Amino acid sequence: MFTFLNDYYLCPQLALGQGVRRLHVSAAFNAKAKVSMSRFEPSNYVNYEKLNENVNIVRKRLNRPLTLSEKIVYGHLDDPVGQDIARGRTYLRLRPDRVAMQDATAQMAMLQFISSGLPQVAVPSTIHCDHLIEAQIGGAKDLARAKDINAEVYNFLASAGAKYGVGFWKPGSGIIHQIILENYAYPGVLLIGTDSHTPNGGGLGSICIGVGGADAVDVMAGIPWELKCPNVIGVKLTGKLSGWTSPKDVILKVAGILTVKGGTGAIVEYHGPGVDSISCTGMATICNMGAEIGATTSVFPYNHRMKTYLEKTGRGDIAALADDYADLLVPDAGCEYDSMVEINLDELKPHINGPFTPDLAHPMADIGATAVKNGWPLEVKVGLIGSCTNSSYEDMGRSASVAKQALDKGLKCKAAFTITPGSEQIRATIERDGYSKILGDVGGMVLANACGPCIGQWDRRDVKKGEKNTIVTSYNRNFTARNDANPATHAFVASPEIVTALAIAGTLDFNPEVDYLTAANGEKFKLKPPSADELPKLDFDPGQDTYQHPPAEGGSKLRVDVSPTSTRLQLLEPFDKWAGGDLEDLQILIKKCILAAGPWLKFRGHLDNISNNMLIGAVNIENDGVNKIKNQLTGEYGGVPDVARHYKANGLSWVVVGDDNYGEGSSREHAALEPRHLGGRCIIVKSFARIHETNLKKQGMLPLTFQNPADYDKIRPDDKISIKGLATFTPGKPLSTVVKHSDGTKDEFQLNHTFNETQIEWFQAGSALNRMKELQ
Repeated sequence: MFTFLNDYYLCPQLALGQGVRRLHVSAAFNAKAKVSMSRFEPSNYVNYEKLNENVNIVRKRLNRPLTLSEKIVYGHLDDPVGQDIARGRTYLRLRPDRVAMQDATAQMAMLQFISSGLPQVAVPSTIHCDHLIEAQIGGAKDLARAKDINAEVYNFLASAGAKYGVGFWKPGSGIIHQIILENYAYPGVLLIGTDSHTPNGGGLGSICIGVGGADAVDVMAGIPWELKCPNVIGVKLTGKLSGWTSPKDVILKVAGILTVKGGTGAIVEYHGPGVDSISCTGMATICNMGAEIGATTSVFPYNHRMKTYLEKTGRGDIAALADDYADLLVPDAGCEYDSMVEINLDELKPHINGPFTPDLAHPMADIGATAVKNGWPLEVKVGLIGSCTNSSYEDMGRSASVAKQALDKGLKCKAAFTITPGSEQIRATIERDGYSKILGDVGGMVLANACGPCIGQWDRRDVKKGEKNTIVTSYNRNFTARNDANPATHAFVASPEIVTALAIAGTLDFNPEVDYLTAANGEKFKLKPPSADELPKLDFDPGQDTYQHPPAEGGSKLRVDVSPTSTRLQLLEPFDKWAGGDLEDLQILIKKCILAAGPWLKFRGHLDNISNNMLIGAVNIENDGVNKIKNQLTGEYGGVPDVARHYKANGLSWVVVGDDNYGEGSSREHAALEPRHLGGRCIIVKSFARIHETNLKKQGMLPLTFQNPADYDKIRPDDKISIKGLATFTPGKPLSTVVKHSDGTKDEFQLNHTFNETQIEWFQAGSALNRMKELQ
């Protein structure tokens, strides 16, 4: 049974009454020695006492039970006594415990931190090299090539990390989210990361939120971090997983129910008796892909599966401490959710989602007929397992279980097949335990411990660009051209074991629950449901040591050099301040746009160069052309960045007009920096993706939304727009706009914003970084 319920819903009553457990927690406060947050930072400690103190203050103020996500978020308030708290309305000022950055976004984050002038980061922080490794011919050779091509960037990140006290995970160490789960996430921690899939850590009872680099800089600088107080969506799980059904199917089902926008502005909190049937890494899978429904993050309550994972990853001391504070790490009895989804795991069937969007959900039993009806290619060209979403020991074991059955019958994959280990620890352990050999023998190629094809870092050569084809992955995103830059690729998302089965069968309409394969000897056989250990019987094999500690003596004597002639890195110059008046006669640059990523990944540390990527995937409503807009000063057509540069050179500021969920997808910080760098002042849309809206504010841009969405249709591509009311810019008060048409007529209407007082100061100073410097 799957139901979606509205309004407020109560948390289930806990097994022990709250009073009993709180007495136990109180007694435990003085009984435990200090426990380090990680083995890499022995002098930074888990502080459940402070968390509990803040939670008690807020619970008393609000006079109601709290959800788990509220406990962790409100428990990290900068001012729990005075903070205004209203779900979906107020902005919270928070003190996260730590920061994590992947190498693509870390470049700009560290460049911004350097610009701040501060000597050291204020909270434990790490850099993870996972995004710049392109999948070509296999793990070792791909890694060696990446180290050579990206040497300048890796050296910058390593030296900046050493100077400013940031831990550095070298290329080959693994994907940021798997490294966090193995080393840094723990129940009750608040972590921000410069990647959309940071919520992966929710599988270990953490609140882990994806942010832009400017937000990371705030936290590293010791400044409270702002988050709009999230709503809380409850997902109640009953029954238990079995057979071919996996944790991935839970989030595939939830995505189908809530859609890519259904979680916007909310934390998704899983609870109920079904939770205990899911492994810790399985819970991480579910939280990871919560990014695809627009959720702020997702979280599971602390339980014995998390305890076992902590112990197996060398953090038994944290597990013991979490046991003593267990009441703090689960929802209060009687707490209320804003809405509720219920899923009976006994009835949940394997799913596959896609193509072109992760919320188009299909039971495996239906996908064949649906594909035929819609003209989707049935032949599976490539099956790809791994990525940050599904690369755990259990995932690899279940896939190997399927592959072993095929090998025993003399079969190999009909489709090409790739395996991406999530970390060096996973790679070494599955190699030791024989999983890698099985997956290789069935036809698989093990890629580097990196993001690879999941983020489009894939030098794919088996099909031509524009050739219609189908791939199946255990990744999280499957938007058009996401994996291989081919807009004709139909990408479907499923569990690793389903992907493995489809790669063996070579066809999308194969349902392993009911369909038969033909063995090498002609015998018909069915694959049995996969089975594998949740965690290795032996300890994890850590593999090669890939971590660089910041120097114990500090980095004050170290230098971080950026060559002025570099094409990869560029020191930042401050943006100009607000001039004090309204924004008059902004030229429409483009209307109706989408953002494309791609080969520009290598320029993430060079703002001027990566700005040549600005909106080059945009569809212009005027002519339905891609990267083709009219220069209103010359009358000629050109690329979006070229026209923007021409306007800037001629002193003409401009505005972009967009549709719904503007800024969805990766590279959102650069999507905010680029328009600001090229002379943009304002983005007006029907709605924003959460992270992108904040990023625009951080860079001194004005992200505004139509008060009446129908006003979008009043704007023409050659209009000029004035933004009125900036002299009295205040929270909650709409701004007005005057739209001047080329025929001499004009329209006037209201534009909404979500700026608070601090964010208005960012705008007035020219950027959040400028404001930070003003306050020093």
